[in-house]
Parts: sequence; C-alpha cells; structure tokens
Amino acid sequence: MPGPERGWTITSGGWNFLKKQECWEGHEQELITTIRKETKRIEELEEAGYRSPTWAVLRALQQINSATRIEGEEAMSAPLFFESAGRRDLLFWRRKEGPTVVMWESLAKKEKESWLEKAITMHDWVVWCKSKKGAEEIRSFRLSRKEIFSKYDETKWKEEKNKKNGSKKKAHRGQSV
Repeated sequence: MPGPERGWTITSGGWNFLKKQECWEGHEQELITTIRKETKRIEELEEAGYRSPTWAVLRALQQINSATRIEGEEAMSAPLFFESAGRRDLLFWRRKEGPTVVMWESLAKKEKESWLEKAITMHDWVVWCKSKKGAEEIRSFRLSRKEIFSKYDETKWKEEKNKKNGSKKKAHRGQSV
C-alpha cells in the first residue's frame, strides 16, 4: 500500500493483524497515516545507527519477567508474541499495562521522559539498551536495582573484572542475555 509521498511496504499478515485490532478497527486511514509516520521514523533511526534486536533476544528478554508488553520499536515490526505493543501514547495493539520489555534506543526523547516517570512506580520491566549514551541515560535505575541489559555495560563490566584479575585482555563486544 503506497503512501502519497513515498512508497512503503508492509506484509499482508502484519497489515491484517493491525487493522483487526480494536484500536484500529474502523480507522483504516489513521492506520495508514500511522504506518507512513512509523516508516519514516524507523528509517531515521536506522540511518542514525539503530538496529532492532533479533526475535531470539526479544524472547529471552520477555521471559525474564514474563513480559506481555513491548514499549518501543514500531508498529510494523514489533513482535506479535507480545500481547501488547506501543510507545508512550501510541498503542499498536491491545492493552497498555503489564510486565514490559523497553527498547530504550527506539524511543524518542519525550517517550523516554514519559517512560522514566512511569517506571518509578513499576517493578516488572526490563530495559534493553546497547549504546554508551543510552546506558548513561538510565544509570539511575541500576542504582535502584532494576534490570538493564546493555552491551556497553556488559563489556565495561568484563573489562573491569579482567583488570581486577590482573588480565590485560580486552572484553569482546557481544550481546548476551
């Protein structure tokens, strides 16, 4: 379904799934407009270096707190194995509450601020963050013993551990859960 400004593509399964959701039923033009905006948004994120984690990583994160919701990503690629998906006030599908996996780097600044305010009262979430900048933005949660997974933090932790053990070995960068 091409948009008037520029073409975009969505799988028929993704399209049918989204348009049958209660929040989009009877609002097909609004869904088309949202998909167009989401396409532009994800293209800008990817041009800036963002890459979505694999579904295997997302399933592992989901299992930590039996998450039912994903916060972040975009409507066309958020995995359907979550009961609910969205960002801030934009609901992709189903209910908004429940244990959550947060894709930190896919959130806009206002979405991050909104989530940080909400997260203070929540206890059933996991944040996925890979960049040094993102890790610094959410550092306060580490102090309150919340779960945060960051490639940057893990590598830094491994290097500090090696240093304490007298090893000069550099930690390898990789994702783990």
